[in-house]
Amino acid sequence: MYPSSRFAVAVHVLTVLAWKKEEPIKSERLAESVRTNPVVIRRILCALHRAELVISQTGAAGGSRLARPPGRITLLDVYRAVAGGDVFGLHHKPPSRRCLVGSHIETVLGGVLDEANAAVERVLARTTLEQVLLGIHASAAHPGKR
Repeated sequence: MYPSSRFAVAVHVLTVLAWKKEEPIKSERLAESVRTNPVVIRRILCALHRAELVISQTGAAGGSRLARPPGRITLLDVYRAVAGGDVFGLHHKPPSRRCLVGSHIETVLGGVLDEANAAVERVLARTTLEQVLLGIHASAAHPGKR
């Protein structure tokens, strides 16, 4: 199983919009930056629009821009808009109750996963899009440093 890249693509898109400030950016241009199909970008933009993170307009002068300043958009806002739910979860089918492990795994693992999900949310909540953009600028000033 591969992890979903929707969150990373959404952060990429929003960071481009933050960089360009008020200039509306078309999905084709965003797709070039991400190196993906514009349809993928449009789907993500729709989710971001529903979450009131972007404003999109159609037409020749259309495109998307941020709905609020990048310092007021957290990565948790982005995650909830495009991924939703927990990062980790139990299997969708209940395990066998005839098995010792199966009859107790949800209780034991469930607590661990709840704690891990809460930790991920705390990290995402304290990081803003503005901080991501500042990190991009710092990285560009010192290429090769990771």
